[in-house]
Amino acid sequence: MTDEKAMLAVSEGEINKTAILYERYKKPLFNFFLRYGIGREQSQDLVQQVFVRVIQYKHSFKADNDFKPWIYRISRNVFNDFYKSNKMVLTEIFQDVPETIDDEEPSKIIQKALEKLPLEFKEVLIMSRYEDLKYEQIADVLGISVALVKVRVHRALKKLKEIYLEINEQ
Repeated sequence: MTDEKAMLAVSEGEINKTAILYERYKKPLFNFFLRYGIGREQSQDLVQQVFVRVIQYKHSFKADNDFKPWIYRISRNVFNDFYKSNKMVLTEIFQDVPETIDDEEPSKIIQKALEKLPLEFKEVLIMSRYEDLKYEQIADVLGISVALVKVRVHRALKKLKEIYLEINEQ
């Protein structure tokens, strides 16, 4: 059963089909939230909130929609709500990222650099590089043009490289 067929069944009242979608998306969504710098326990809670909203907004899913961008739009909204209510906490977390890194793996340095990116850059990189969404899907999730997605990805990669080199030199 495709994601779209499962979600259509949910939207028609077969709430038990949510379990199919949950099994397919719990890990990718958990990692999605982790990449934003949210802790493991809170990321698990946010995944649960996503599926509460999937059920709550099941009637907004239309037969011609792709499921993946739809659920990532919900996930982004859940993150934004979390971010707004916990902005001070997240700011403190990002301030605690060590400036000096001794003998760390390049992937850990990249993760630290990613955490320092502005949110508009971070989200396009997370969606394109880690969640494997196509630019068209990202544009759909963010409500922007594909051209703007491409610009943001380009600028984000440039900024990420600058931050990476800065961290790596320390």
